[in-house]
Amino acid sequence: MITLNNICMRYGARTLFEKVTMTFSNGQRYGLTGPNGAGKSTLLGIIMGRIEPTAGTINLPARVGILKQNIEEFREESVVNTVIMGNRRLWNAWAERDRLYDEEMTDSIGMRLGDLEEVIAAEDGYSAETNAEQILQGMGISPHYYSLKMGEVPTDVQFKVLLCQSLFGSPSALLLDEPTNHLDLDSISWLEHFLKGYKGTLIVVSHDRHFLNAITTQIADIDYDTITIYSGNYDAMVGMKTDTRTRAEDDAKSKEKKVAQLSEFVARFGAGTRASQVQSRLREIERLQPQETKKSNIQRPYIRFIPCDKASGKIVISANKISKDYGQGAVIKDFSIEIQKGDKIGIIGANGRGKTTLMKILAGVLPPDSGKINFGHQVLPSYFPQNHSEIIDKHSEETAFDWLRCRKIGLYDQDIRGVLGKVLFPGEDAFKKIPLLSGGETARLIIAGMMLSDHNTLILDEPNGHLDLEAVSALAWGLNEYPGTVIVVSHDRDLIGQVATKIISFEEKGIKFFDGPLDDYLARKG
Repeated sequence: MITLNNICMRYGARTLFEKVTMTFSNGQRYGLTGPNGAGKSTLLGIIMGRIEPTAGTINLPARVGILKQNIEEFREESVVNTVIMGNRRLWNAWAERDRLYDEEMTDSIGMRLGDLEEVIAAEDGYSAETNAEQILQGMGISPHYYSLKMGEVPTDVQFKVLLCQSLFGSPSALLLDEPTNHLDLDSISWLEHFLKGYKGTLIVVSHDRHFLNAITTQIADIDYDTITIYSGNYDAMVGMKTDTRTRAEDDAKSKEKKVAQLSEFVARFGAGTRASQVQSRLREIERLQPQETKKSNIQRPYIRFIPCDKASGKIVISANKISKDYGQGAVIKDFSIEIQKGDKIGIIGANGRGKTTLMKILAGVLPPDSGKINFGHQVLPSYFPQNHSEIIDKHSEETAFDWLRCRKIGLYDQDIRGVLGKVLFPGEDAFKKIPLLSGGETARLIIAGMMLSDHNTLILDEPNGHLDLEAVSALAWGLNEYPGTVIVVSHDRDLIGQVATKIISFEEKGIKFFDGPLDDYLARKG
């Protein structure tokens, strides 16, 4: 159980939370939701102890598993030891025992060693390495990495190890901030299965709608300047929240209509002989005065990609036995595919297997080492890179408006302002300097550039990485409605599931093509 007592959080004149008191119960799995900037990560940081609240206290169980982000802290530790460090009581007992064995034995040291052995036994320390390796295996981490130092393994593997660390040692509560980042679909599926069997208190922040729907039993939603608990998963919360909002709006309209009728009576008979009836209706009007409905913080962008007048040929991209090697073995070897006009292709697979390399080759920004890549008649691609800095200079003094102006010759100011408004850069936000943009704002700006450019083929590499749930839903709708060709890489099962009709999967034994949607591919794979 986790209890928040009168938590307040203020940044200057802005109040993020005011006297928040709530309990996260044992055995429940809570999704912490709300738009970017609402305070999800701040609240989770307060619960984790990383952020000091302006006021209030927090009660936590003795053992809490926390997903850490500070990779550098563990660079010199082995992968297995990093996982075991998730149980601090066990790790500290091991460290003290090893230190005492290096000292000259005395009666007091002998007694202390006995106490430490009891702690180690109570914490299942004699099975710790085996238990750690089971979690690592479930997360899809190769045994080759287990004995290596963290600084010697790929970055995405390091993040997976830190997630394993938070799960280790049977914590009474789990606090996870974006745990599906850096995970492939297989790892996400394993994590879903693990968390659904978890018996403690779980609080998770995630922009992965499918993941939230799969694991949560409660949603703690930050909106209307407050936190509201809803029973059920994310989709259930959206339904209940929409119904509540609709009822409140209908009630306000009903009150307005009644007040108008009463006001008409008062106007007709206010100076007559029906004074008591007039006074009664005045009191009723005062009682019915509707309270101002709070405005939701949730905003959904409007994303629509309109292809140019030039239609592509039937064959959009043809790749014949293309290969790419960065000097440490082929990332892509003898891969062939023919992408046809109107295809909606989802690309999935573990990090580091070559998805981004393939996307760059298909986008024409990276040549293959061997093989041929041919672009069809009048193919005009628009490319969203995984690394935003490939097309946006974060050190530039440009504004969002300036950057968009350069996307296409002949744009009118109203065209630029119009698309900026659609992707949630209203008013003066259109003139935000590029270095001040958040990851989500930068992603939406790149999408705005794609909306303004000439294209008949969209190539997107992890476009949802920094987007909130509302923006990912809007993007899925835009890609689904697009009449041209779409190629998209994502670990977001909801996005790929809604958009893709064909799948390219980067698997251990090579790149596989599946002619069908994601659910059919997963069912076939088993």
